[in-house]
Amino acid sequence: MKIAIIGAGNIGGAIASGLMESGYSAQADIVVSDPEEVKVKKLAEDYPGLKGTSDNREAVKGADIVVIAVKPWLVEPLLSSLELEENQILASVAAGVTFEKLATYTGKSLAMFRIIPNTAIRKRASMSLIASMGATEEQEKMMLDIFDRLGFAMMIPESKMEAGTAVSSCGIAYVLKYIYAATEAGVEMGLYPHEAMMMVAQSAKGAAELLLSGDTHPAVEIDKVTTPGGLTIKGVNTLDAEGFSAAVIKAIKASV
Repeated sequence: MKIAIIGAGNIGGAIASGLMESGYSAQADIVVSDPEEVKVKKLAEDYPGLKGTSDNREAVKGADIVVIAVKPWLVEPLLSSLELEENQILASVAAGVTFEKLATYTGKSLAMFRIIPNTAIRKRASMSLIASMGATEEQEKMMLDIFDRLGFAMMIPESKMEAGTAVSSCGIAYVLKYIYAATEAGVEMGLYPHEAMMMVAQSAKGAAELLLSGDTHPAVEIDKVTTPGGLTIKGVNTLDAEGFSAAVIKAIKASV
């Protein structure tokens, strides 16, 4: 199988490097194309076996999967310049470019996927949302397998992509905002910045692991740490009094 990734920027480069580090290159030939040859050259140097080119048309020849990893406004001219075959699978990571638009730009009936990762993809820790159109169940499983190697992938209908993007793609910034604020609190109380940041970041990672690895709920885990008359319940009640939950909800809804 051949995977052609068009675009070697933050997301395209992260997909390519993640697949190489995960060992997926043993199952597929991975080709990356970008007009900025220095980006492609760097990836090829870092990952022997990865093929690089500045010729998009050459990259997609014979590819089973074509991943479009360019800015949304570049998708139309890019797809218009390519000669895709109807047996190829098209996967786009360009936010806001709908299946209807992709079909119009290609002018062909292809199996298509829209994928919304987040920036943690560069650490193979992304929450990736995947929607499909015209794809078989086998093709959907294959796409989930590819992006599960880059974190965790979830198949959702296209109608939920905007809400999912706000929660997981934009949402990573809100988690980081909490970590930043909590770090500043630690510094105010006498901790060094790097100490406070590591404490908060590891606590956030631990909280996520509790939810991802077990049949539980945030409220259940909060109850376990908020003992009667204890320190944590005072902080939790202060968060509620200051509108923490409402602010998070408003922020995510504003991102749609």
